[in-house]
Amino acid sequence: MNEPDRLTAALTESGSDLLAYFLRRVERDDAADLLGETMVTAWRRVGGLPVEAESARMWLFGVARGVLRNYARGKRRQRALAHRLRDRLHQEVVPPADQGVDVRDAIERLPSDLAEIIRLVHWEQLSLVECSAPLGIPASTARGRYQRARQRLRVLLDPQTPGTRARDDRPSADDSTPSELLARPKGSGR
Repeated sequence: MNEPDRLTAALTESGSDLLAYFLRRVERDDAADLLGETMVTAWRRVGGLPVEAESARMWLFGVARGVLRNYARGKRRQRALAHRLRDRLHQEVVPPADQGVDVRDAIERLPSDLAEIIRLVHWEQLSLVECSAPLGIPASTARGRYQRARQRLRVLLDPQTPGTRARDDRPSADDSTPSELLARPKGSGR
């Protein structure tokens, strides 16, 4: 029997035991993924497959153990990265949750294409030219869309306009009204 046939037979014989091995150590979805990774790894290393059936079985468990160690190492790295990101977020000064709520509410009331360009320019600090790429539109269209969005936001944020919510009387960090913030130029090309 050639190596691919022996590996197929060994995997057929030991597949359920390998899955059980993973199920006792990780979540069900991860176990299925790890079994698949074990099979792929075994195929790549088929040249090292022992001829004797029991030795081949133990070889597969060795491959599975290596796959599990790589998985655990990746999970540890993922947790460490998440921990570093959480630490960084806690160190950054975050404005109060209610600061700018009227502006966020007004943006939510805009049509989605107008709201997104406002978010990209003001929240992500992209220029209008840069906004055109993720939106899939020409830069000239982005400029026009941005102007329409600003005009609609002015109407939504104006406390004198009937049917809109009055803006919060608390001053923002620089004492500018939301309308004044939107009226400010954002630099060249914005």
